[in-house]
Amino acid sequence: MTNINEISGFIWGISDSVLRGAYKRNEYQKVILPFTVLKRFDSVLEYSKKDVVDTYESNKDKTEFLEPILLSKAVDEHGQKLGFYNYSRFDFETLLQDPDNIEENIKYYINSFSNNVADILENFDIEKQIAKLSKSNLLYLLIKKFNETSMDLSPKHISNHDMGTIFEELIRKFSETSNEEAGEHFTPRDVVKLMTELLFVGEEKTSGSIKLVYDPACGTGGMLTSCKEFITKNNPKMDVVLYGQEINDEIYAICKADMLMKGEDAENIKGPYSTLSNDKLKDDKFDYMISNPPYGRDWEQDKEIVDAEVEQGFEGRFGAGVPRKSDGQLLFVQHMISKMKTNEKSRIAVITNGSPLFTGDAGSGESNIRKWVFENDYLEALIALPDQLFFNTGIGTYVWVLTNDKTPQRKGKVQLIDAREEFEIMRKSLGNKRHTISEESIKNIINIYKDFTEADNVKIFYNEDFGYTKITVERPKQLNYQVTPERLENLYSYNQFKKLAESKSKDLEVKTAEEEKGKKQQEAIKDALLTMGNDLYKDWNTFEAKVKKALKDFDLKPAFIRNVIEKLSEHDDTAEYVTDNKGKQKPDGNLRDTEKIPLVQNIDDYFEEEVLKYYSDAWFDDKKNKVGYEINFTQYFYVYEPPRDLEEIEADISKVTAEIQELLKD
Repeated sequence: MTNINEISGFIWGISDSVLRGAYKRNEYQKVILPFTVLKRFDSVLEYSKKDVVDTYESNKDKTEFLEPILLSKAVDEHGQKLGFYNYSRFDFETLLQDPDNIEENIKYYINSFSNNVADILENFDIEKQIAKLSKSNLLYLLIKKFNETSMDLSPKHISNHDMGTIFEELIRKFSETSNEEAGEHFTPRDVVKLMTELLFVGEEKTSGSIKLVYDPACGTGGMLTSCKEFITKNNPKMDVVLYGQEINDEIYAICKADMLMKGEDAENIKGPYSTLSNDKLKDDKFDYMISNPPYGRDWEQDKEIVDAEVEQGFEGRFGAGVPRKSDGQLLFVQHMISKMKTNEKSRIAVITNGSPLFTGDAGSGESNIRKWVFENDYLEALIALPDQLFFNTGIGTYVWVLTNDKTPQRKGKVQLIDAREEFEIMRKSLGNKRHTISEESIKNIINIYKDFTEADNVKIFYNEDFGYTKITVERPKQLNYQVTPERLENLYSYNQFKKLAESKSKDLEVKTAEEEKGKKQQEAIKDALLTMGNDLYKDWNTFEAKVKKALKDFDLKPAFIRNVIEKLSEHDDTAEYVTDNKGKQKPDGNLRDTEKIPLVQNIDDYFEEEVLKYYSDAWFDDKKNKVGYEINFTQYFYVYEPPRDLEEIEADISKVTAEIQELLKD
């Protein structure tokens, strides 16, 4: 059995055939994933197993030098060091030869791995599962199933790349059965390929002997592996070092195991820790970064540490600000930018949903982060992808390409690419994934990116084109005033007036008495105001004097009187302006409005043309102006479609009406 779909299907089948009854369906992965990793380790170590065991037996007293000695003996058939070992005499085959002691023997087998594997198995909590399997009399049967000859996980039959795909397929299936989100742990291969090629546009023949690649939400490590494959294909002599961090313990274990089996330095994969609040690569900078951070994920658990870094300004990672607590995507974008090299070129490809493009008004955390990105000229391109590309969501997504060293033609500019139609419909859906980006579509997108020319699906803007100044437009308060039964009812919307008839007493008798007294006072105030008659006034000062006189016996505060007047008033363009003690016009909060003025446009010119032309007495305060940035992607590619002719619509209605009448006759 060499087909990866057949093998993942076989492993998936073990779940139902062995674990059903003893485990719930949403618990199957706790057993199947670690045993799949264990079986792969077992198959990889097979070639040099005897040498390692013999070396251990003859050197086990030399504890200080044992680790490097055993590592030197653990090699593949080409003599390449594996980077891990197991010195026990057991493997999946010999474990089955002593069924009565299988639990004790497999524990010894597990504890005989090198330290780097021990960390992986610890995050799987494998010993807990072994105890449960043994208690249910399933341990022998499970190992027997994994040891069937039809499921050969040796490197001769399954490449490291295919093994990674098997892990991803198993995670996807387990996630579907337990309603978890597989897409949080790995990204579909077609999307990874596109992001990788976008990341390395113009970098195919980059110089240097070593390149560092990083993913702060690395999942199973597919993006990191894709980057290394791309670089080494174009530069076989280039040394590529991969780094990543993952928060989920089981997924971290799979990623680290996969890296170990691929000959990577697995210690560069950190976890299980949150990148936002516990950056385990704090002082590292990278040449290339690629990631698919979680969409719309609440970062409450990270808030204390993130806020502390915000206080450090740009000495920390989040100096530009923080987004709303319900979505941390822009925190990951800032984090990755903070990992750019200072005096060398760094590039980033990160995928987000639409929220980070436009959520948040001027002055908000999101807008300030975008402002910082644009003002530092980091964003090189933004590519809108087709919907229904991911296993766990059908929403639209965007790839951000960022760099600290743009080419001359791209400096100060951003390229928007609308690739929403670049997809093929899959014959069979996988979760929410119904579309795939074909090789041809990837080629088209890359060529469009390289061409850097405007077209129907490509727009090129200056950074400033995404910015705007938000001004607050004030209009003067002009009111008429009148005491009528209808306007008196407005008094109940004034909180202090309403509170007159409320009581905080817990004693029911006292509470009732206080509320009754308050209602009488409310009625008395209304009656006193009615003595003024129902004349219409258009000057605040005149009406205020009348109200004060009518309410002089109530010992009311000036603020209370002012609010009573407000409730008895209505806007009136013919009324006198309301002014303060210095004669300055007061703004009317009900008429207050805002305007977003593009940064490339003069504020005074805009205000004169778009506001004063209609409201000659309006004004704005420069001190309240706020600069914001947003990317209204859909707006830039909107194509107007004229409505159908009225005659055509009427013809359709007549046709449907006739059909209904015929049906009624039948």
